[in-house]
Amino acid sequence: MVLRLSFCLDLEIPHFFCELIQVVQLACSDTFLNEVVIYVAAILLGGGTLTGILYSYSKIVSSIRVISSVQGRYKAFSTCASHLSVVSLFYCTSLGVYLSSAVTQNSRSTSTASVMYTVVTPMLNPFIYSLRNQYLKSALRSLFERER
Repeated sequence: MVLRLSFCLDLEIPHFFCELIQVVQLACSDTFLNEVVIYVAAILLGGGTLTGILYSYSKIVSSIRVISSVQGRYKAFSTCASHLSVVSLFYCTSLGVYLSSAVTQNSRSTSTASVMYTVVTPMLNPFIYSLRNQYLKSALRSLFERER
């Protein structure tokens, strides 16, 4: 659908990579149909999967509440909470970039949100999985205690 658009000369996309919504906004021709398709796709694909993930986590939390030992509940909840925070960060920033483009043209805030869901979120995954390692936890504690 972007191929049918016409673009003015000498354009620059103020992002570190070429996002579809930014390309569409730079077009000189009518972009109404493109924007409608982008919003519908963002709502269906992003919102639908986010709804499924949140439903799954609600089932997980209800299962965790049944666990009798406090230590078991804490361990299960801490694992789910870290994963849910990264998933929320990814989906909220990515949906924010695509859905807020109709409201605001602030390229700095959309660039920051783009970095959050394309760079920061994937970098957090190894950190979250390594925090479950007891050796890393004790090393971080000793590092923070030395800095005080």
